[in-house]
Amino acid sequence: MSRPADPPVTLVAIDDDERSLALLAEALAQDGLEILTVNRASEGLELVLRKRPPIVLVDLRMPELSGMQVLERVLEADPGAEVLLMTGHYSPESAVEAIQKGACDYMTKPLDLGKLGQRIRQLLDAIRRRRLALQLDHELLQACQFEGMVGRSPLMMEVFARIQRVAPHYRTALVTGATGTGKELAARALHKLSPVASGPYAVCNCSAIVETLFESELFGHVKGAFTGAVQDRAGLFEYAHGGTVVLDEIGELPLACQAKLLRVLQNHEVQRVGSPGVRKVDVRVVAATNRDLRSLAAQRRFREDLYFRLAMMEIRLPSLGERPDDLLLLERHFLEHFAGLYGKPFRALTRRAQTFLARYPWPGNVRELENVLGHACMMAQGDAIDINDLPPNLLEGTTGRMPQSELVPLEEMQRRHVLRVLERVEGNKVRAAEILGIGRTTLYRLLAQYESPLPHSPAEAAPVS
Repeated sequence: MSRPADPPVTLVAIDDDERSLALLAEALAQDGLEILTVNRASEGLELVLRKRPPIVLVDLRMPELSGMQVLERVLEADPGAEVLLMTGHYSPESAVEAIQKGACDYMTKPLDLGKLGQRIRQLLDAIRRRRLALQLDHELLQACQFEGMVGRSPLMMEVFARIQRVAPHYRTALVTGATGTGKELAARALHKLSPVASGPYAVCNCSAIVETLFESELFGHVKGAFTGAVQDRAGLFEYAHGGTVVLDEIGELPLACQAKLLRVLQNHEVQRVGSPGVRKVDVRVVAATNRDLRSLAAQRRFREDLYFRLAMMEIRLPSLGERPDDLLLLERHFLEHFAGLYGKPFRALTRRAQTFLARYPWPGNVRELENVLGHACMMAQGDAIDINDLPPNLLEGTTGRMPQSELVPLEEMQRRHVLRVLERVEGNKVRAAEILGIGRTTLYRLLAQYESPLPHSPAEAAPVS
């Protein structure tokens, strides 16, 4: 399949030296690269924030803003940008600081134009590969969708195949899986691929109905059957005649209603509350639950005969944790969905956002992922979703995440460790120095820096020869 030609990659160079800019523009000129030069830091930053170029070259020392300040502002707006710093005043400290702040390279003036050209070509190749990967991800996403569900993992491929095999023939089916795994989508797929796809599709959430109203809701009632029954009313099964009834959270169905449901499944007939007559119905029934019906049946909290009737054809949906191969695909699916919904041109998730989401356990499964990315897409201002766009409660509650109280500088961690060791040996500096693997002189120097008076141990009272 042919693809449209790639648009040119934009490079913005910011330097207060006009000659350097002219030299850069001439040396780096090539097909597929659009070079924009600016000789004022503030104007250059404004251009970068407006154009969002994937490559930015910045001089370190400029009158209005320093290159470090420009670097921070650029990466704050677009964490995926490749920023190279240039300087005629090299120092190892500034080089390390630049790399730590996210610069992809740090070059010394006068620039080695051959080396710079090679570095730019490497960046262009990487950017084009990312563009191709995004295009392929989009095509893969189209190929891995099945009736509104997204997946390419073996577990989901098996779910899709099972639905396709079952849909033309089932009369009753049981869809199981944890909350947020997509049971409603599976139920709708069964209906859509069945012979009654053009018939009614009725859903009953069994956990949301008052127990005294279950029979009336499912099977209907006649006028005068109970207080408030002012007219005859058809139930869910009569309404869905010739179609499909979905009983969501069927584990919440009262035992009395379970017996009547079993009669519907066996005899294909319903009896309205208050009426001695029966009415024939032709419906397919999909029951869905996140509970273990087999265990409930063993505890006599669910009718065993009804369980076996439903479980004759069971489709189990895996949790998101069981299908990690699908995470990137689902992220792409929701990004495209919310980009269209909110009218925002989202390109992708940043690498650090992807890493964070890959480490999160997803107790709420696909529904939680959808909610998280929906929030992120609504809050994001750029064309890429970064970690700071994710919901605050997700960032604070991540399993295994270092507590905020432990996010301290290395020097503070060193100080705490030294004092903790000293406390464990009851102030014996000789023993503490041995445990820490440092000399006593070094330990005394550190303690002087910490200004932490500590008790002398008996072992230190005697002079050491």
